[in-house]
Amino acid sequence: MTAAVTLADIRAARKRIEGRVLRSPCPRSIPLSEAVGLDVFCKLDVFQRTGSFKERGACNALMLLDKDQKQRGVVAASAG
Repeated sequence: MTAAVTLADIRAARKRIEGRVLRSPCPRSIPLSEAVGLDVFCKLDVFQRTGSFKERGACNALMLLDKDQKQRGVVAASAG
């Protein structure tokens, strides 16, 4: 079983990918906020070079590779 992601994990990942992925907007969604009675914000990663949030996770994972793993290379696939 995988450990829960902590706020410290998120902050560390943000620091690792900073400058490597675009900082996309995260506006408040008025319709969603009104529907649930809470402020809802939508991260618009459609503005990433890849058009997807996946660039964030992939970049973070690559930054965590050690020297040996980097030398062996990486194969990645996405279905959408």
